[in-house]
Amino acid sequence: MRDIRLLAIAVLVAAGMLTTASAGTAAASGTEGSKGATEATGSTAAAACGVTWGSLPKTSEATGTRPLTNVRTGRHDCYDRMVLDIRSGTPAGTPAYDVRYVEKFYQDGSGNLIKISGGAVLQIVASAPSYDPDTHQPTYGGKGGKPLPGVDLSGYKTFRDARFGASYEGTTQLGLGVRARLPFRVFTLGDRLVVDVAHSWVSAR
Repeated sequence: MRDIRLLAIAVLVAAGMLTTASAGTAAASGTEGSKGATEATGSTAAAACGVTWGSLPKTSEATGTRPLTNVRTGRHDCYDRMVLDIRSGTPAGTPAYDVRYVEKFYQDGSGNLIKISGGAVLQIVASAPSYDPDTHQPTYGGKGGKPLPGVDLSGYKTFRDARFGASYEGTTQLGLGVRARLPFRVFTLGDRLVVDVAHSWVSAR
C-alpha cells in the first residue's frame, strides 16, 4: 500500500510540474503576443500620421471673393488646424490664397514688422477681406499686430502664436507662428479655408 501511495504522489507531483510549466509557457506566449499586438497597433497608429504635404508655398486662384467672418483653430491627432470662415452667399466660389513660410512677418500696406512667437512663421493671405466690400463695414474684428480674437493656442503641439496682419486691397493677411518649419496643407471646404500644420516630419504622433 505504501508503494502505491508513493507512486500516486509521484504521479501528482509530476502532473503539477507539467501544469506549472505549461502555464508558464502560455504566460510567456501571452506576454509576447500582447507585446506584438501593441507594437503592431503602435505601428498602425504611426502610419496613419504619414505626412507627404511638404513645406513649400501653397497657392490657388480665386473663383469667388467674399468677406472673412471668423478664424478658429483645433487640435487633431496628427496636426493642428486653422480654419478661416468665409461668409456664405454670392458670389459663389472659393477665395484665392497664398500660404508660405516667411523669414519675418511684415504687415501688408504699412510694411511694419510684426513679431510672432515660434520657431517658424506661416504667412496666410486670402482674398477674403475682413470687411464688406459694398458697405465697408467690418466683418471680422482682427487688429493689426494683435492676437486673433477668440483664439487660444494653449496645449497645441504645433501652433505657438496667431496674429492679424492686415486687411488690404481685398485680402486678409494672418501670421501663424509654429514650433518649427513643418509640413502643411491648404484646402477649401465649403465656405472655409483650412490650413493644417503637421506635428512632425515623420510618421508619428
